[in-house]
Amino acid sequence: MSTASASAADKKGFGKSAMAVAQRIGRSLMLPVAVLPAAALMVRLGQDDMLGKASFPHFLNKIAQFLSAGGGAILDNMALLFAVGVAIGFAKKSDGSTALAAVAGYLVFQKVLGTFTDSSLPKKEAVVDHKVALVEQTVDAKVLGGIVMGLVVALLYQRFYRTKLPDWAGFFGGRRLVPILSSFAGLLIGIVFGYIWPVLGTGLHNFGEWLVGSGAVGAGIFGVANRSLIPIGMHHLLNSFPWFQAGSFDGPKGTVNGDIARFLAKDPSAGQFMTGFFPIMMFALPAACLAIVHCARPENRKVVGGMMGSLALTAFVTGVTEPIEFTFMFVAPVLYAIHAVLTGVSMALTWALGMKDGFGFSAGAVDFVLNWGIASKPWALILVGLGFAAIYYFVFRFAITKFNLMTPGREVDPEFAEATAQGEAKAEAKPVAAKAAAKADAKPAAAKSAAAKPGAAKGGAKKTPAQGKRKPAAKAKR
Repeated sequence: MSTASASAADKKGFGKSAMAVAQRIGRSLMLPVAVLPAAALMVRLGQDDMLGKASFPHFLNKIAQFLSAGGGAILDNMALLFAVGVAIGFAKKSDGSTALAAVAGYLVFQKVLGTFTDSSLPKKEAVVDHKVALVEQTVDAKVLGGIVMGLVVALLYQRFYRTKLPDWAGFFGGRRLVPILSSFAGLLIGIVFGYIWPVLGTGLHNFGEWLVGSGAVGAGIFGVANRSLIPIGMHHLLNSFPWFQAGSFDGPKGTVNGDIARFLAKDPSAGQFMTGFFPIMMFALPAACLAIVHCARPENRKVVGGMMGSLALTAFVTGVTEPIEFTFMFVAPVLYAIHAVLTGVSMALTWALGMKDGFGFSAGAVDFVLNWGIASKPWALILVGLGFAAIYYFVFRFAITKFNLMTPGREVDPEFAEATAQGEAKAEAKPVAAKAAAKADAKPAAAKSAAAKPGAAKGGAKKTPAQGKRKPAAKAKR
């Protein structure tokens, strides 16, 4: 192999391995994200326009306080949850010691980082020597710090969870060693972050402010990028920054960051990176399912209709659309590219028209109904969704029929064709078998009728013409 080809192969191998690592990171982010619906539900039910209404009985207001406190506990500690979730999700053969190591490492990291201050942030009021004074804010890496610590702990676990120590220190070997190493890792990473954060944090803060301030353009770019990264499983990496870190809002219970937490805290500028998903997930993709069913072969339409109907219902109710998207993602990549662009258009259009909505899990009917009271122009979102449903239906149907795209139900299924042929053969064989049986039944009946004739009973068997001629000849000889 030449040097050039070897170098190209190495680059290709490195690219594949880097992509695999990025996909693992993206999948590991789903574990902490899975707890968000619980937080969103509790926070929403505990707000003033729900169970916390002043006109409601006192015990309901008390329940609202409990719910709000419970949901706030999750949202306020998202960084810790990401550290634990990423460590468990990214490490191979993880167990309870992985979670313990993540908690230990992150707590050390957070406390060490808190000894540093960030002069780039505005000063805040604090009590110093029994007096209120303006002090610099401490460094807080938020969700990003949790993700970094989770990855570090996962790597430490994979490397040292089977390590054996000398007999005198054998108790601390194996899985018990990982939390100890994670604590020291949190110490070192906290120091490093403390020194580089003024630069890194300022850059991230400025990028987040630009993203939030970009309005409809930023929302549209995010929508296209979000759908474009689904085929390689890296959209969770993209989502983590705008949903959990970008922007800040001083709510009634403190400062919150990220589009989801800001929306639940009733930030009037939140929802930029969520609103446009509702028309696509609740209306447009179910309409695409209908187009796929109508374009299926007649003999496959019933089966495809059942499958696509269940997928459409799932998308409408819960906002989970990946099963639908994977039905045409690889067989019709151009169609998927159109879908990504239209998602960006929906994100930009809804934000430009002043519509604002959000979710705790995904843009489905459950979150849509739950957050109706704090959304802006939810009725308009339904109208936009119906418009996108019509666009998706006609675009999908035209593209599938025009370019003969092999969406579900359009391909010839060999097993189905064989089963159909066997069924037709059996159907054709039934009349033939019936005729043969009728003939077989007719022969015994004819024999019985012949035996019942009087001539046959007296003379026995009927003589042939030749036999009838022979007998007179014999008499003549005699």
